[in-house]
Amino acid sequence: MLDWLADACDRYTPMVAVDPPQGLILDITGCTHAFTHGEAGLAGDLSMRLKRLNLTPCLALASTPDAALALARHGGGDVHALPVEALRIAPETHVALGRAGLKTIGHIAKLPTQPLAARFGEDLPILLARLLGHVDVRITPRRVAAEIETETRFAEPMARTDDVLSIIVGLVEQAAGTLSERGVGGRQFSAALFRSDGHVARLRVETGQPTRDPALLDRLFRERIDALADPLDPGFGYDMIRLGVHVTESLAPEQLRLDGGRVAAHEVAALVDRLGTRLGRNRVRRFVPVDTHIPEQAVLEFPAVEARKAAAWPAPEPGEPPLRPIHMFDPPHHIEVLADVPDGPPRRFTWRRTTYHVARHEGPERIAAEWWTRRDNAGLTRDYYRVEDVRGRRYWLFRHGLFGSEKEFPHWYLHGLFA
Repeated sequence: MLDWLADACDRYTPMVAVDPPQGLILDITGCTHAFTHGEAGLAGDLSMRLKRLNLTPCLALASTPDAALALARHGGGDVHALPVEALRIAPETHVALGRAGLKTIGHIAKLPTQPLAARFGEDLPILLARLLGHVDVRITPRRVAAEIETETRFAEPMARTDDVLSIIVGLVEQAAGTLSERGVGGRQFSAALFRSDGHVARLRVETGQPTRDPALLDRLFRERIDALADPLDPGFGYDMIRLGVHVTESLAPEQLRLDGGRVAAHEVAALVDRLGTRLGRNRVRRFVPVDTHIPEQAVLEFPAVEARKAAAWPAPEPGEPPLRPIHMFDPPHHIEVLADVPDGPPRRFTWRRTTYHVARHEGPERIAAEWWTRRDNAGLTRDYYRVEDVRGRRYWLFRHGLFGSEKEFPHWYLHGLFA
């Protein structure tokens, strides 16, 4: 219930923190411009909405979170007049303070801090300073504030999905102006739909490349709504919509083709974005090369919408066959090999109970273990061979370990198949 109320309070400020079991802290600095009477108007609107839910609010305004919580819990408008129970210390300390004749925060504030710390513990002066505003400890919000935010409020709640989407596109256009001024594009966008009864529906879309195109984001938000397991329920309508841009990247001016169309890379990126939005971000994935010469570690798999700085793909020389197979086994398959000499190339191998006769071979390509990443210098050397059997099928084999020096009888493995 507290988390649900905290979501509803996001309409006032993105800086909302929970203080269980029944406390909420809102940092409303710079967020009162939408209300006629400033802070009092915001507090009045919050109180009205809570009363609609049959809740009794205890609100307080103060310059620090600790002071606001203490005033809300114990009432009044002056921190100095609060009882010593307003300090969040052990009950035994409250009793000790009372026996010493210290009944209010004002009584304790008049005393020097060193004797207080010596008699009642080191935490007491720190908590007292926070309560009096001498030390301001910022709240930790439940959600990370977006880099760019735009919002709109309605005098009458809105219930039609098409109208909601048109408002979102309008907010995207506003955000696009700010993105353009900064020379960046958005990678992660969210829309928060605040219902008049306090419920908040959240939509989030991601793109593979930075963008500030309202038409593209309109399509992605429509895809997200169509893919929802629980359709949007406007209830009595939405009275506020907020758009946030959470991740931005540099976006240079786009070079168009001479006929005015976009290059094919943008069309592929748009397709990936739509598939990821409809199917889920983890369903559409891409391979990213890694700077390592260990074959099974040279490629990692990530969601296509994630930004990753990748190493360059290794490419063979023009006219040369590919150095790495299309299909690789993880883990490699153990095979039985017959070679001319123990450390020579393979002449025949048996894989899955079938024997293959080698007609041609290339190699060896020797790959040593990455000793600089292993404290014990463990790992065997691999000798890789690209082989072709008598039927023209090509395989990638390796001998695991140097014959005699690293292993008495090295094993052979089939690591991949060429197309």
